[in-house]
Amino acid sequence: MKGRLTFRNATEEDLAIIVEMLADDELGRQRERIEHPIPSTYMKAFQAIKADSNNELIVACCGEKVSGVAQITFTPYLTYQGGWRATIEGVRTSSSVRGKGIGTALIKWGINRAKERGCHLVQLTTNRKRKDALRFYEHLGFKATHEGLKLNLN
Repeated sequence: MKGRLTFRNATEEDLAIIVEMLADDELGRQRERIEHPIPSTYMKAFQAIKADSNNELIVACCGEKVSGVAQITFTPYLTYQGGWRATIEGVRTSSSVRGKGIGTALIKWGINRAKERGCHLVQLTTNRKRKDALRFYEHLGFKATHEGLKLNLN
């Protein structure tokens, strides 16, 4: 890893590398599209995220190079006396730097960001097929306390 690790909001110029990171595993290859230029759907989603004060798309940079990404969504709930939660999704690191602590630093940054926003809870999901990811999140203190369900609308 070259350069100091920093975190910042993603820009339009980061989208191509972000999509490449999202597609860089068995599950991602099945659902993402790496094309140049990238499909307009990614830009539309990026613009929606950018316009929403309760969504942040964060990149981790080693020097100037984007090496990781995560999306954080802040949601108010009536439960917990009107408490806020942060959901961390779409966490990826570049395959060239995996195992060098960038993912850990990215999640810890997200947890601290949730605290800054007054959240009482950070939650995330990972596909059951991603056994390494599950172990990674558990190592960081996350607990599998709930059963999650999804309904695919496609």
